[in-house]
Amino acid sequence: MYSLFSPVIRPIPIISASAGGLFVASVLFPPARMNSTSSHSWNVRAYEPRHKSWPYNPSDFTRQDSSVDTSFYSSPRFVTHIDDAAIASLREYYETALPRKGRILDFCSSWVSHYPRSLEDAVSLGELKVTGMGMNKAELDANQVLNNGRMLVDLNVNPDVNSALLGANAIGQAEAEKLDASTNVVSIDYLTKPVEVLKSLLAATKCGGSVHLAISNRCFPTKAISRWLRVREDERLMMVGDFLHFAGWEQIEIVELSDGTVNDDLQHDSSSQGTLQSLMGLIGMNRRDPIWVVRAKKGNHLDSEGV
Repeated sequence: MYSLFSPVIRPIPIISASAGGLFVASVLFPPARMNSTSSHSWNVRAYEPRHKSWPYNPSDFTRQDSSVDTSFYSSPRFVTHIDDAAIASLREYYETALPRKGRILDFCSSWVSHYPRSLEDAVSLGELKVTGMGMNKAELDANQVLNNGRMLVDLNVNPDVNSALLGANAIGQAEAEKLDASTNVVSIDYLTKPVEVLKSLLAATKCGGSVHLAISNRCFPTKAISRWLRVREDERLMMVGDFLHFAGWEQIEIVELSDGTVNDDLQHDSSSQGTLQSLMGLIGMNRRDPIWVVRAKKGNHLDSEGV
């Protein structure tokens, strides 16, 4: 059951904001679940830079709860922050987008990274090294895919991802020892210094490497940056594209894995099925968590200092 008090347990879905206040989705039924499909026909659109200079103000990155994040994340939360349908879509995307060899960083990580079985197998074989960077030791310890180290780093205090990884020997200075890819699941909205983090991540990534930032409409509102709560979903995606652009990433794209609509198996071949589907829509059961990925690559012409 969704509740207006659910931020204590898991993030709540943010629908939109207006001058009158923040609107959240609150329904009396569990989130819709569905099986993953093998469509891969996602809507992909290129991000086009829209600002010549940095367009945001310091106030855009303030938060309702300005206390240190170590306190907020001190207790483990062994819950998933998006629903089963969104997780299935994300795993399917990762199946096509992430490497099976090399090094991956999962930053703002938790007890599960939502990687598909093929990546888990590559980890088991030692062909893929995955480092986790997060805020809660118990959660990171429970994440079995993290075979290349678990790091407790508050990126809002220390946004230097590259130095942290080098200090932990998770990557090396040589090009071949850098990251092949990085992932972040519904957490970019909590970073108060996103460009600094993404610029440092670029330095830690080998040429041609990629970053994949998964975004949904759920968050802990007290910890999300203020502008995230004020704008609609499409502007959030463009804002993340701006972060990547000003950090020096290239080939930025927005991938829509699901807009939040359930394509269930009920067919309109009888009045009873049509009535049932209409009833499900009325009570909110034809919705699921939307999920997008804003992704980018490091240009081949950039060296380790070229950020």
